[in-house]
Amino acid sequence: MAKKEKKGLAYSRTRVSAGIQVGTRLVIADNSGAKIAMVIGVPGYKGRLRRLPKAGVGDLVVVSVKKGTPQVRKQIFYAVIIRQRKPYRRKDGTWIFFEDNAGVIVTPDGSLKGTEIRGPVAREAAEKWPKVANLASIII
Repeated sequence: MAKKEKKGLAYSRTRVSAGIQVGTRLVIADNSGAKIAMVIGVPGYKGRLRRLPKAGVGDLVVVSVKKGTPQVRKQIFYAVIIRQRKPYRRKDGTWIFFEDNAGVIVTPDGSLKGTEIRGPVAREAAEKWPKVANLASIII
């Protein structure tokens, strides 16, 4: 009997401890007009029945804007997580965490809605999303 091929993602993904789940409020770190957004979904997540979908740094999530300008409030967007409070371990053995949970709003094709990113961006998110890396002021 032949060995089964492992199905998975087309790109290499560094494993990051998931610190964001459905219901988590994110600080929106770009100038798209949104200030606070709530995670309402994680595309591609497959989990146990009634388990809340979770995501980590560099993952794409679906968010609902809770605070911001009237044009973006109560709207649903995609966002990329750029910072998380939960510590995660890198390959070199260092542990990293940030002081807030933050994301940037993106379009479905991956380009950013805003033109600048405030605060640091995790290296894992910058490697996975080149357009985020181009606008990042500092990558940690």
